[in-house]
Amino acid sequence: MSTAMGRIVKQVSEGTTKYYWYPGDKKEWIRAAVALTIGLAAFGLLMLFTRNVLVATVVGTSVTAVVAGINFGRRDARALAGFPDLGNRAARRAVAGHTGKAVWRAFAHGLGGAAAAVLILNLPHRGVVADWVLPVVPAVAGALAHQAGMLYEQLTASASTPGPAAAPAAAPEPALQPAGK
Repeated sequence: MSTAMGRIVKQVSEGTTKYYWYPGDKKEWIRAAVALTIGLAAFGLLMLFTRNVLVATVVGTSVTAVVAGINFGRRDARALAGFPDLGNRAARRAVAGHTGKAVWRAFAHGLGGAAAAVLILNLPHRGVVADWVLPVVPAVAGALAHQAGMLYEQLTASASTPGPAAAPAAAPEPALQPAGK
């Protein structure tokens, strides 16, 4: 089974099995659902406490963008770390596959930021802050979280070398030159 496709297997009868295929990995879909759930919870709590739909929407979409950005950043960093030597054709094909998946993640992230901006712009509040600043807050928060996720993944990755570390070489003593002539 390819890592680009997931499947659900249902046993209909003793001799019949149905397979349902879906794009992506199951744990990535779960992470997306967690990001949406956390964003909806933040929206609900702020609506409960502030009764301000603009603030609740901005914070809810921003929280969703941050959680998704961290997940996307960590996934992109893992894909970058796994790039093989580009000397042979199979390695170049693998890099092209990783790049295609990264393009889809970027498209999804950009579409989420644009959807949040449209949602915020269509709320009943008006003013410079509500019309120009708040719609870009979720996209900026998501982009910063993407970078933070990549940085976190790079900091937690350990670099290893084959074999034990070599002892430092001793510096040679300088040769004495006769003074004078």
